[in-house]
Amino acid sequence: MASESNHMAYLLGALIAAGIAYIFFGTGDKAKGPAISSSSSSSSAEAASKPSTSAIEDAVLHASQYRKFKLVSKVQLSPNSARYRFQLPTADAVLGLPIGRHISVMAVIDGKEVFRSYTPTSTDSDKGFFELVVKTYPTGVISSYLANLDIGDEINVRGPRGAFKYEPNMVRAIGMIAGGTGITPMYQVIQHVLANPADKTHVSLVFANVNEDDILLKDQLDKWAAEHDNFDVHYVLNNAPEGWTGSVGFVTKDILGKCMPAPADDIKILICGPPPMVKAMDGCLVELGYEKARTISKHDDQVFKF
Repeated sequence: MASESNHMAYLLGALIAAGIAYIFFGTGDKAKGPAISSSSSSSSAEAASKPSTSAIEDAVLHASQYRKFKLVSKVQLSPNSARYRFQLPTADAVLGLPIGRHISVMAVIDGKEVFRSYTPTSTDSDKGFFELVVKTYPTGVISSYLANLDIGDEINVRGPRGAFKYEPNMVRAIGMIAGGTGITPMYQVIQHVLANPADKTHVSLVFANVNEDDILLKDQLDKWAAEHDNFDVHYVLNNAPEGWTGSVGFVTKDILGKCMPAPADDIKILICGPPPMVKAMDGCLVELGYEKARTISKHDDQVFKF
């Protein structure tokens, strides 16, 4: 078993190091709110899991029709990653994307329609705009398209997409395994959990990258881990700098065994990253006693792949 696990880990690292861009698993087409106060835990949890009536009325996202949104700012996060902010029609408008879902971005490139899926790092508590954190890959058609946008340019978006639906306290603990830009759906769920004092779910994140500069949203993740007892994060780097305190190498069965909640009926494991990584993690999780993940995940699955 150990040699098999090491083989999968080696395969994962080699492919990540080669810079393979990830795509989301799921349907194939492919969020930080204020603390919610309430007189009871149940009403607070309900408020966190359901958008307000006014938010629904102001939602602009459409499931079948592509709508245009203007780029209003771009912040470089690393040499090859940026945060893009897109303007909604009005200052009070919200995107209307449930937690854990994603949007489909379409562009016409060389006369052909090209589609990619992204999970915003903003939520419907952020009115008037939505944000995407995107890593640009040399062979990434849509990521390169976004990187070349000028302020004022528009993108085509529709959604929501995906089968995952988060509800406060739906499980006791969530284990997350993310690689590269696979952090974005995890980030959205984490901030939603931590924004709701009535949500007691414990979240454990294993976040793998090639280099330290590749770790997206690290400052915010570290801040949350320092401020919240129900969230912890463990970083894994292929190429670790001197003095690095996280794991070095690749995500292994041993790392998952130490960082993930033990297999049980009241836990869930979420995975998002490059397809080779997802495949390798499938094998490690089965060896650790978790349910075997489906090729296309369903909401109630113990192991859910975005």
